[in-house]
Amino acid sequence: MHITDLTSGTLAELRARRPYPAVTVALPVHRRQRLNSEDPVRLRNLVAEAKRRLEADPAVSREARFEVAAQLDRAVAEVDLRRTLEGLVLFAARGENHVWDLPRTVPERVVLSDTFETRNLVAAREQAHPYWVLAVSLNLTTLWSGSYDELRKAETGGFPMEPDITQPDPEHQERVGDRFDPLRGEEARRYFRQVDVALHALLAENPRPFYLVGLPQELSLLEDVGTTAKSAAGRVHSGGLANGPAHALEQELRPALAAEAEHEIDRVTQRIENAQGRKVFAAGLDEVWQTVREGRIDLLAVEDGFQRTVVVTDSHLLPADSEAAVGLAVREDIVDEIIEATLDTGGEVVFLPDGALSAHDHIAAVLRF
Repeated sequence: MHITDLTSGTLAELRARRPYPAVTVALPVHRRQRLNSEDPVRLRNLVAEAKRRLEADPAVSREARFEVAAQLDRAVAEVDLRRTLEGLVLFAARGENHVWDLPRTVPERVVLSDTFETRNLVAAREQAHPYWVLAVSLNLTTLWSGSYDELRKAETGGFPMEPDITQPDPEHQERVGDRFDPLRGEEARRYFRQVDVALHALLAENPRPFYLVGLPQELSLLEDVGTTAKSAAGRVHSGGLANGPAHALEQELRPALAAEAEHEIDRVTQRIENAQGRKVFAAGLDEVWQTVREGRIDLLAVEDGFQRTVVVTDSHLLPADSEAAVGLAVREDIVDEIIEATLDTGGEVVFLPDGALSAHDHIAAVLRF
């Protein structure tokens, strides 16, 4: 599945406790080297390692071992390494398996637990900046799911949606001399109210920034008859795009997306400056780690490419290659752990371009207290 399919409900299901063992297999893959021969070998080796660990674990019954191993095989059969992105995550447990294709790299690992390890999915979703696009017209309204590297049509939430407009009687029009204008008709207003209601329900279930695309008079009518459309992150005045294609929509959206990205940087920068003045601010990996464990982070800002492998000692973080770290358990994705912990405690996570937080050691937090 693609990371834009990760709704809050899906994440809650994946994170629910399961009868032991629930297996997670994570593998970084070569997105730009489709014929790379290493990826299939490494995937087979990781799955073989997972099966060996299942066999060697005395807590895993023979029946469970066979069933989970079979689920792993089914997950592998779904993988097409010619089309994967940057990271591949497989989940397997009794009676289920899941495959997630992520637009960011993941640490190579096998984990046996009573839950699936979802932090890579959470971090990828936040970093992908998912958004919705509603392409509006009087004849058809379509929904598109976007991330930083892809835009695709989405059939969910009642979309695509077509109007049920009763055509006027031509003879009556001829008698009264009135030209049919669908933008002024009650049928069109009713249709756009239905679009607005469906959009509201969609955002309640899967909240994201959303953009409206359509002719000015159509977008104006949509905003006039409802309330949800008024909160759009951007509007693109261009018609004839309800059926795409995706690349044409992407081209029209670029200025609006760029403007929203700049607005987001300004918003986060201002919050960080205000937090520094009020002394509710943390910066740097170790300090942010301390505060997230206390549940104090209201807003976490992280540079897109920031990752660190560390060990935890005396409640502090040390580089994994330091002398003091010898013999201690390595935490390969501590930044992702901080991200997931922030979200778990109701905080907001924002990814900024590399270098935007260089004055704060690439990671900063606005604290609640």
